[in-house]
Amino acid sequence: MSESDSGPVTGEGTRAVRAGLPEPVKNEPTLPGPVFAAHFHLPGEVSGPYAYGRDENPTWTHLERAIGELEAPGEDVETLVFASGLAAVSAVLFSQLRAGDAVVLPSDGYQVLPLVRTQLEAYGIEVRTAATAGDAQLDVLDGAKLLLIESPCNPGLDVCDIRRLAVEAHARGALVVVDNTLATPLGQRPLALGADFSVASGTKQLTGHGDVLLGYVCGRDAQAMAAVRRWRKIIGAIAGPMEAWLAHRSLATLDLRVDRQNATALVLAEALGERPEVTGLRYPGLPDDPAHKIASQQMRRYGSVVSFTLPTRARADRFLESLRLVDDATSFGGVRSTAERRRRWGGDDVPEGFIRLSVGAEDPDDLVADVLRALDESGQ
Repeated sequence: MSESDSGPVTGEGTRAVRAGLPEPVKNEPTLPGPVFAAHFHLPGEVSGPYAYGRDENPTWTHLERAIGELEAPGEDVETLVFASGLAAVSAVLFSQLRAGDAVVLPSDGYQVLPLVRTQLEAYGIEVRTAATAGDAQLDVLDGAKLLLIESPCNPGLDVCDIRRLAVEAHARGALVVVDNTLATPLGQRPLALGADFSVASGTKQLTGHGDVLLGYVCGRDAQAMAAVRRWRKIIGAIAGPMEAWLAHRSLATLDLRVDRQNATALVLAEALGERPEVTGLRYPGLPDDPAHKIASQQMRRYGSVVSFTLPTRARADRFLESLRLVDDATSFGGVRSTAERRRRWGGDDVPEGFIRLSVGAEDPDDLVADVLRALDESGQ
């Protein structure tokens, strides 16, 4: 729903609250409940939008419209939801690439990407990698069919110039996919920056409560999106109706959550910057962060994740154990703050004491005090 009785909806909070809602029907709920049907009445010839639950579902439809309105307000885009963020990323890669094609992936992106690389190479696809900072992808872009960008990247929080890379990639005949998970549509709109696809894990800040696994792909080109839709049908990586409904329900508070979490993340990053034991502090919202200049040109909000390094693995472990308001857990973007030592997974090229901290919706003073106290206790 992009229009109100008084004219176009321009405020992001209003849009988040109203996105994807059907026209009101007397005595019906504002947001219809999840539709659990595996099949639908289908007499005679096949027609209409809903026939079988692997292909379409009314609950998906509402959510997909909502996400599309947030990713590209007022534009004609198509959105498809998936069972997870990785399912969404894989759907784009494996629907657009063929044996003999070349693809550029981030070398400093999500830690499961090396597994994706192995599978792509098994299908005869050449995989090139480049770091996010400094638009290093340009050095390996010639002849590539597709460029996958994470900006900010996870977990290092480097940023690249999406506009510049999109122009260069298109000039060389490559499609551009931007993983928008860390930014959310309220922080960054990849399609407006020139990307062909915006993909994200809805598990993170988009839904924000740590109780939904979800992903999505958003794009303008009907033919390209038809291939993504076909891949979803073949692989069957569909979102459950309850998960889709919970995600849509959660969108109503997205603007509130993002504003609170982003503001607190900046306050926390500033406080961490005063600590001598903290090195490698990264948050794109800090004026002296290496990514700040480019981030400020393409992002409206800088995200809820702060990363930094403590001197040793033991110090990092003690810090995590001392936290009271921050859960030692993976993932990010939830209303409850989380943190973890990323090297425990083995897939990230970061120091042993590297911490990724996701700022929740707690009172800023309480959260900062808890983190600083934990730093003090872990140093004893």
